[in-house]
Order: sequence, then C-alpha cells, then structure tokens
Amino acid sequence: MPSVRHSAPDRAFDAWISAINQTCGRFRADVQSGDFSGGLKAYESSAVRASMVEASDGTHLYRTPEEVHEDDSSKFFAVLQLRGRCGIAQSDTETVLSPGDITLVDAAHPFSVKYIAASRQVSLILPRLAIERNLRAIRVHCAQRVPASTSAAGLARHLILATLRQTSSGLSRTEGEAALDAVVHLLRPAIGNTESPRQGGNDRLQRALDFIDDHIDAEELTPESIAQCIGISVRGLYRLFATQGLVVAQYIRNRRLDLCAETLRSMNCPQKLAAVGYTWGFSDSSHFSTAFKARFGISPGEYRRQHTGNVLAD
Repeated sequence: MPSVRHSAPDRAFDAWISAINQTCGRFRADVQSGDFSGGLKAYESSAVRASMVEASDGTHLYRTPEEVHEDDSSKFFAVLQLRGRCGIAQSDTETVLSPGDITLVDAAHPFSVKYIAASRQVSLILPRLAIERNLRAIRVHCAQRVPASTSAAGLARHLILATLRQTSSGLSRTEGEAALDAVVHLLRPAIGNTESPRQGGNDRLQRALDFIDDHIDAEELTPESIAQCIGISVRGLYRLFATQGLVVAQYIRNRRLDLCAETLRSMNCPQKLAAVGYTWGFSDSSHFSTAFKARFGISPGEYRRQHTGNVLAD
C-alpha cells in the first residue's frame, strides 16, 4: 500500500510528530493507514537527552535535507530497539533492527525510520563532540546494526536503560557525560572502522596521530613538522587525514581543546584559564577562549563552573 501523509484531523498522530519535533529535532512523518497509535516519553538531565518512542506498524519517520538544514545537526542518535522491528536507512546503508539491536545515525545527513511492526525504541542523543572525543580519527559508519547477541549491544543496552532511570533522580552533568562516553566506547568496535590504520597496512596515519599526541603542548606543532616526522610531503599528509574525513589543523586544535576541557573538569586543577590554554599549546589566551566557546558553546570559565563549581579567578 503506498504511503500517504496522515490527515490533519488525527490528533494522536499530530501530537506524536509534534512531540518528536520538540524532543528529538526536526522530522517529517507519514503512515500507511488511518489506524495510528504511538507515544513518546522524554528523558533529560543536564547532559543526557533521550526519548522512548512508540509507533504503530507502517509509520515512516524521516529527515530530508530541509529538516537537516533547519535543525541542530551537531549530534548523533543511538537507536536501541526494545520491541517490534524497524528499518533504518542513511546514505547508501540500510539495516533492520530487532529487539536488543542498536545502530547509530548522523543528524547532519538525511535518514529514515520505517516501523515494520508496532515498535518501542530508545533514541539517545550523542553530541558530536562525544563521538569525536572518543573515536578521534576513526570514521563513523552509520545505519549499521550492532546485533543484540553481541557483548557490546548487551552492555550498551544495560547502560542506556540504567542512565534513563537515573535522569529522574538527578543525574549530574559529569555523571551524564561519563555515561555518554561509555556508550560510545562500548559501540566503538561496531560503529568505527573494522580495521585500525595500522592493521589496514597504513601505519603512517597512526604515526602522525602518535606524533601529535606526543607534541600536543608544543607551539611549533605544525603540518610541516608532522609530515617531516613520518617522511611524507605536507600535501601527502593532508591526503592521509582526508581518508578519515579529517583536516590536520582542525584535528590538532580540537584535540587541544578536548584536553583543555578534560583539565577544566578536574576538581584538582588550580590553574587559571590562560594557563590551561598554554599548557596544551595555545599561545594566545583570547584565541583559546574564542576557539573553546566555538567548540563547546560556552566560555572556559563557565565550563569549569558547570563541572566543578570552581570559581577560581579567570
């Protein structure tokens, strides 16, 4: 039966898609019949945002380029199927989730979810920063099923559901971020490249990443110094990083900012903000503050206060 957009008088459908748009971001939806049923329960703490979504057989939920353009795309969705089945497609990849299966989709690109049977699933928002911080140079593969039978899916399912239960009792920002990081780590073998750069026969990228980590606090860390260390041209270095969807200078800056953020989250950090920036290779405090706010959405000082309550002078 061809899909048609559900008529406006169906209040249940209208309320459902309205709740989706308020909680998960911009989506469109249609159904194959007039007998729609569905629901949504939102979970939110200072760092965790998730939804328990229910939808009847034949419901189609999707994001077009228009929704992607209008919405915040700095996130991924970890989708955990609890009941029924659904098909998820993004780019050239499609998968079908059964109870216990998990997949990841990127909000920055169009995707669709087709509910094959009456379904219940959890959609956990993973900030793009959490993905980048934990996967680093690993290209993420979306819409790939992590089977329920795997240890990764079982542990991630337990952690996700436990995290949702804790949101109602006041999950702190630090605890929430730690839970999100743990979910990404658990799914890393399944959603990242199946081979590391070294296993794939290209140890130059791994050597470049190791060199960056070893010299991340040095102002003189540049594409030229990295290329010289691993024995290729600067242009070759750019191509090497491009294979993983990375830009050399951006990777270095983001790596430094993530290390600065890690330092600022520490209760034992007595340093002033400028000193934290200098420690990780930022020679200009103004540039550090601007770059930090661009990546994390708030100033370094506010970031420290949110995570530690530390009011040490900036």
